[in-house]
Amino acid sequence: MYSIFKKEVNLFLSSLVGQIALIVFFLATGLFIWVFPETNVLDYGFATLQQLFVTGPWVFMFLIPAITMRSFSEELSTGTFELLATRPVRDIEIIFGKYLAALMLVLFSLIPTLIYFYTVYQLGSPPGNMDIGATWGSYIGLLLLGGVFVAIGLFASSISSNQIIAFVLGVFLCFFLYMAFDYLSRLDLFIASIDNLIASLGIYEHYQSISRGVVDTRDLVYFLSVIALFLLLTKTSLESRKW
Repeated sequence: MYSIFKKEVNLFLSSLVGQIALIVFFLATGLFIWVFPETNVLDYGFATLQQLFVTGPWVFMFLIPAITMRSFSEELSTGTFELLATRPVRDIEIIFGKYLAALMLVLFSLIPTLIYFYTVYQLGSPPGNMDIGATWGSYIGLLLLGGVFVAIGLFASSISSNQIIAFVLGVFLCFFLYMAFDYLSRLDLFIASIDNLIASLGIYEHYQSISRGVVDTRDLVYFLSVIALFLLLTKTSLESRKW
């Protein structure tokens, strides 16, 4: 598994797609924080990184499927996956190796944003006058969200040998799990308790909960469960090609 992880990380960092993904995330979130009217922190008047954690999921929703779309699709289209499967390594180890490598790239994309954190921290009046707990909670939530999107992207990549199809499917599934349940709960089709249950099935509800600065066990269990589910679906999808 480690050899696959190392190979994928090197491939991501040396490829144009991986480098562009890191730059695009840093610049896109930076534009919302510092440049765009009505969203930049200077006009907002409060020392907060709220815009980073509002726009971050939407940027990830497109960047992560773009990163993961080649993970299995490329190998399935070229036939190299069959060669990889003949080596003394289990499918789950291949999946985990690719998953951890893509997750590492997500972590790399978040590290430069600490520059934004330090700058906003210093802009506070007095310096440091910002909600540190909520900020770190949001960082944890964004990393967990990225972990879910990576698992979804790998699953989409395992379904089709066409990278474009894998990308579109990955974006759709990420959007559906992130916002669809929240939208459904707002339609007031059911009683309040059922609407709350529907909302809790989506990522948005749990992401917002962690962003308040309180890392609830229920939110962690939710994120880890969704990640495990899509990794299991990826394993099933790959194994079905051997039947």
